[in-house]
Amino acid sequence: MNTTTIKNNGCLVIRLLLPVVIISLYGCASAPKIQSAGHGQSPVATYALSLQGIPYRYGKDSPEEGFDCSGFVTHVYQKQGINLPRTVSEMAQYLPQIPKNDVHSGDLVFFNTNGTSFSHVGIYLNDGQFVHAPSQRTGRVLVSSLKNQYWQKHYSGARRPKGLNAGM
Repeated sequence: MNTTTIKNNGCLVIRLLLPVVIISLYGCASAPKIQSAGHGQSPVATYALSLQGIPYRYGKDSPEEGFDCSGFVTHVYQKQGINLPRTVSEMAQYLPQIPKNDVHSGDLVFFNTNGTSFSHVGIYLNDGQFVHAPSQRTGRVLVSSLKNQYWQKHYSGARRPKGLNAGM
């Protein structure tokens, strides 16, 4: 090969790769923000965040099979050595209530999503965010905002599991 052929092939490679690089950069820029363990983030919240993307499966409580909302919460807390009741309503009855303005990373947030006061649960992170296994429709464990109109409207309270140090 002569130097002209090498230059032409080099330009061709650059022209072919440039759109791939640009698409990759835009993909990264528009990807959802994944929160990591930061100052004030509890070990419970850190582990819960590591399970983002695990499929929603009604009645399940493991990363291998998937999670429903209460299965997700019980699994996360079990990994921290804290046993919780299996259903949302039992969790709400068993755990002490805390004021909305005193919610810390790792606390549980409850919602009325089907006409029952306590029909959905998630784990509070920080800055108005919580991680949960919402539904078959959303299909996976994800982070949502308490500032979202839907979650504001359906919020029914917060609880702190015994053994959890608030604001860890």
